[in-house]
Amino acid sequence: MTKVNSLSELKARRESLQSRNKIRETRDHNQSVVQVKVAMATCGIASGARDVMNFFSDELEKRRIEALVTQTGCMGYCYAEPTIEVHVPGDEPVVFGYVDIQKADEIIERYIRRQEQVDGIIPVGYRTIDNEED
Repeated sequence: MTKVNSLSELKARRESLQSRNKIRETRDHNQSVVQVKVAMATCGIASGARDVMNFFSDELEKRRIEALVTQTGCMGYCYAEPTIEVHVPGDEPVVFGYVDIQKADEIIERYIRRQEQVDGIIPVGYRTIDNEED
C-alpha cells in the first residue's frame, strides 16, 4: 500500500475506492459484464490467490475490459488452488485451476478478450438433480 502524503491524495483514494465499491454493488447481479470470482479460502490465499485477484482487478481495468472481480470462499478444488470462476456473458461459467499471474494473463487475453479455449479448465464432475434424465 502506498503512503498518503496529503489530504488531496486521501480524497482521491477515497473516491477511487468508492467508485469500485459502487461498481461492485450495481453489477452484482448484472449478467452483461464479465465476472471473475477468485476462491479466497485459506488454501487459495496460501497458494497465491490474493496476487491473482489483484492482477485481475488491475489488468482488466488497464485493458478497458468491463468486468467485476470478486472473491468467494472455497470452490472445493483445493488440490488446484488458486482457482477462479470466469463467467463471460452468454456462456456458462468456467472454473480454472492452478491460476498464477501468467495463466491469469492468458485467461484475460485469450479466453475473455478473444473467446478462445484455454488449458486449465476444471471439468464439472458431478450431476445435480436438475441435470438428471428421466
